[in-house]
Amino acid sequence: MTVSTVLVVGATGSIGREAMAAATEAGLAPRALVRDLGRAKRVLPADTDFAVGDITRADTLADAVREVDAIIFTHGSNAGDHQRVDYGAVANTFRALGRRRPRIALMSSIYVTRQGQGYGPVIDWKRRAEWLVRASGAPYTIVRPGWFDRVGSGDGRLVLEQGDTGDGGIGRDQLATVLVRSLLTDAAVGKTCELFARSGTASSDWAALFTPLDPDTGLDGAHDSARVPLDAEPAGVQRDMAAVRAVTE
Repeated sequence: MTVSTVLVVGATGSIGREAMAAATEAGLAPRALVRDLGRAKRVLPADTDFAVGDITRADTLADAVREVDAIIFTHGSNAGDHQRVDYGAVANTFRALGRRRPRIALMSSIYVTRQGQGYGPVIDWKRRAEWLVRASGAPYTIVRPGWFDRVGSGDGRLVLEQGDTGDGGIGRDQLATVLVRSLLTDAAVGKTCELFARSGTASSDWAALFTPLDPDTGLDGAHDSARVPLDAEPAGVQRDMAAVRAVTE
């Protein structure tokens, strides 16, 4: 699949703005999904390709997803509305896409498999969003970043891990670059990884970075701990899963 036009969900956020810049630098044509056009024009370049829509409403997203080759999800709720935002944006985007399946880069989070350890509902909804992406049949890469900005000046070496047992920090620009480059790297397809920055020099060999990762199987990331059975999930989640799977059947 050739990737050219890329929709950035969460484009006015701190990661989204970096993803817009990284996509442009990579020679892609990024499109910014925004809810408030006036605010968006204050934080993004004047020549940005804007698409106005609300990620909590699938019926507003038709123009945003039209003729896109890929989608980068960088969104997140700042008000605790994780079901409607962290999860809902992904579910609504697939509703708007219908049967089309562009390439996906999803920003998730470390710790999403650590239920019952005091991290609250956000990790459950982020993990459910991951399940939707894996079940959709779209070519995808899921990146679980470490703690934002907990990096030093010499932390240029990117480390990709699996199994959600690691910890560490990552720069926002580093995360955005990995999300963009995953769309352009065949070895990244069908894989989930945690992302950290360690002391060392940055590499531009993206195939070498993604190739050692194991591909996902089923709804879980490679080496993840066992998930809650799907039939124990909320009814709305089960309906969404059935809907995205129906496209591939």
